[in-house]
Formats: sequence, structure tokens, C-alpha cells
Amino acid sequence: MNSVRSIGLDVHRDTISAAVLNESGRLTQQSVLMTRAAAILDFIGGVRGEVHVTFEEGTHSAWLYDLLSRRVARLVVCNPRKNALLKSGSKSDAIDARKLAELLRTRMLSPVYHGEQSALEMQHLTRSYLMLTEDTTRAMGRLKAVFRGQAIPCSGQKLYSRKHREEFPAALGACALRRRAERLYQQLDGLQQLRRQARRDLLVECRKHPAAKWLQSVPFLGPLRAAILIGRVQTPHRFRSKRQFWTYCGLGIETRDSAEYRVVDGQLERKKRPAQIRGLNWNHNHALKNVFKAAATTASFSPGVFGEYYRRLLGKNMRPEMARLTLARKIAAIALKIWKKGEVFQAEYVSAQAA
Repeated sequence: MNSVRSIGLDVHRDTISAAVLNESGRLTQQSVLMTRAAAILDFIGGVRGEVHVTFEEGTHSAWLYDLLSRRVARLVVCNPRKNALLKSGSKSDAIDARKLAELLRTRMLSPVYHGEQSALEMQHLTRSYLMLTEDTTRAMGRLKAVFRGQAIPCSGQKLYSRKHREEFPAALGACALRRRAERLYQQLDGLQQLRRQARRDLLVECRKHPAAKWLQSVPFLGPLRAAILIGRVQTPHRFRSKRQFWTYCGLGIETRDSAEYRVVDGQLERKKRPAQIRGLNWNHNHALKNVFKAAATTASFSPGVFGEYYRRLLGKNMRPEMARLTLARKIAAIALKIWKKGEVFQAEYVSAQAA
């Protein structure tokens, strides 16, 4: 029986620090490699036994995963935000690599999902579209800030239309501030053109996936929202249950409590009404949260099964914001279900029960 070797890789642009631990946690090898495929494969090939490897999510993680996934027995791309052990004590590349190997050996790492090759093109196109959307929003905010800073009314979308391109900059006068606004207009025009191209490419690629038909059958999940779902989730089988999916989408409920017990007359007793703080989980995929929040908001003001479901919740004296959250969770649960089963939406999937 081959012994297990746990390898931690601290990856940088030019070099990789590697540490190898045996099953008992003893350091058996430590090296510094060039960040090159040949050097990494030579090192991994020279380690005897069953090889387990870990490294942190970062710039090179996708490339490293594709390089090593078929060459090692176990590969974990870990979440650097949860590796608190790396922040304590002395720090160096060699120390970080050994700590990663130790966390891998003791199975204390939080993995980051990698590896659905069938949706890889969708993943890249979705990232491109969302990045350009964020840049466009940022440019629009900067442009509006220029006019607000001069007390020029500019509410709504009128500021960005081509019909008023001369009207608003003229109000600034002939100064450097006007030239700044004109350059922001040029930047906005370029970003909007690139965003339209990225959206078109994303929708064309989305039509190639069978999941697009199933997801678009859900009311208020149109072609663009379905494309973002496929690009971000890649495969629904990552999630064992709808509750895991809710957490990934930022729709999971978290409860925070402290000081549950108190001393009364020398006796320890639990508080009958502990002060608990409830809220949505903060660690989530923001694009997916926007998809389901937007779908639920639109559905709440529209006729149909989801609109009726929302109004039934209001009829139970549920607050509107909680009813919209429940509706968003319902839409997410249904989307996950039909995606896993490979079937289209049925109205009976929506019930009066809370999601």
C-alpha cells in the first residue's frame, strides 16, 4: 500500500515553494520551483507514494488545476480567506507551503470549486460580460458625480443619452472639468459597445447548452440570467441540496449569538430570550444573488404563479422584503431542481409552502 504524501504549494509569479509531508506530518522534502509546467511536473513525478496537492485560489489556480488534476490522487484548490493558520507566527514562502501541506494532511481546508470543462467557455464569457458591466456602472457613476459636484440636476438616465450630449457638458463651461466629462463620455461609449459585444457572444454560446432551455422555462429567468447561471454555477451537481445553493447565492440565513448563559443566584442558566442577530450570509456569489433578487422583484409585481405566490405570502402578514426573499429562494430552488433533473418548469412546482 502506497503511503500518502501531502504537498503544499505556495504559488507566485516566478517561483513556487513546495513542501512535502508524510502521513505522520514529518517534512520529507522542501523545494523551490520555477512557475513552469515542466518544472512542476518533474517535481510531482519525483514524489513517491499517493500524492495529495493543495494550493490557494489565485491568478494561476485555473492553470495549475488543469495541469495537475489528472496527475495526482487528490487536488484541493483552497480558499485563502479561510486559512487563518497562515496569518499566525513567522511568515515566509517555505513556512506557508508547509502550513498548507499540514492543513491538507489534516483535512482542514475549505475547497474552491474547479473543473467543469463543458462550461469553461461560458465561464470566461460570463466573467467578461460581468466585468464590463461593472466598469460601465463605474463610468456612469463617475460621470454623474462630475455634474452633481457642480449642483447641476442630472437625475435619471437623461444624462447618458446621446440627445443631450451637448447640453450637459455646456453647463460646465469651457474648463478642464468639461474636458474631463467629455473623456468620461468617450469611455462610457467604448465600454457600452464592448458590453454589447460581450452580451451577444455570451448569448450565442449559451444556446449550445441544453441547460439553457430548462432554465429559461422558469418565469423571469430570461436568456441573459440563464447564461449567467450556467457560467457561474457550471454544474448543479456541485450542490447536494437547495440550502447549499441558497448559501452560494447569498440567500442563506445566518444567526449570530453571544453570551447565551448567565449566572443567577450563583447558578448557571441559559437565557430564555437570547439576543440573536439574523441576516443573510455575506460570503456569496454576488452575480447570482443579483440574478435571483432581480427575478423575484420583477415577479412580485407581475401576474402568474410567482406573483400569486408572493401575494399569498403577504396575505400571511409577511413583510414585503421577507416575502421577496422567500420568493427569490423559491425561484433558486426550482431552478436547481429542474437543472438537475433536466426538465422544464411546471406550475405545480410553486406551492403555498415557504421556500
